[in-house]
Amino acid sequence: MSIELLSLDNIQEIAHQYGYWAVFIGIALENMGIPLPGETITIVGGFLAGSGELNYWIVLGSAIAGAVLGDNFGYWIGRKGGWPLLVRIGKFFNISEKQLEQARKQFSKNAPRAVFFGRFVTLLRIFAGPMAGIAQMRYSQFLLCNFAGAGLWAIIMVTLSFFLGRLIPLPQLVHTIAKFGVLALVVVIIAIVLPIWLDSRKPKLTLED
Repeated sequence: MSIELLSLDNIQEIAHQYGYWAVFIGIALENMGIPLPGETITIVGGFLAGSGELNYWIVLGSAIAGAVLGDNFGYWIGRKGGWPLLVRIGKFFNISEKQLEQARKQFSKNAPRAVFFGRFVTLLRIFAGPMAGIAQMRYSQFLLCNFAGAGLWAIIMVTLSFFLGRLIPLPQLVHTIAKFGVLALVVVIIAIVLPIWLDSRKPKLTLED
């Protein structure tokens, strides 16, 4: 898919043409692990609801349903066949299976928070579902965190775009919300990398000590 097809103008055109289905399918595919601008499509849906072209409640329901369903597909894809694929990708980037196993264990410890808050983080929104499946997160726990996170995320995104879209232009709205997603990603990276770096700086005890 070309960059042109992913432009805001094209997304608006798709949302105008397909309405609620565009919101539902867009966020569902993104949460399955496909790098599509599902959040932007949802913002456009809320914006159109604010201008009276769509119904707020149906946009909200479409966003929640798409997010929940997409993450469920992503979870089962990760659980059934994600690990062998991740190992092959790791080999391509010279990452050993042992290192990947350590990363999987680390994700498992934080899986509930990653699934719940991951929707608000750029990139993590795409990979949280498949990674939860790869980490063998208990499905009942995943389902609860997934639904709660999807509901909160959709309410915030649709409501913000519904009201703020009346005050500021759509491109500015999309750009502002995207900056928060990137900032959240930076925070997550620091939270993961900093403890590893600090641990590597600790003096290692030897048998002679």
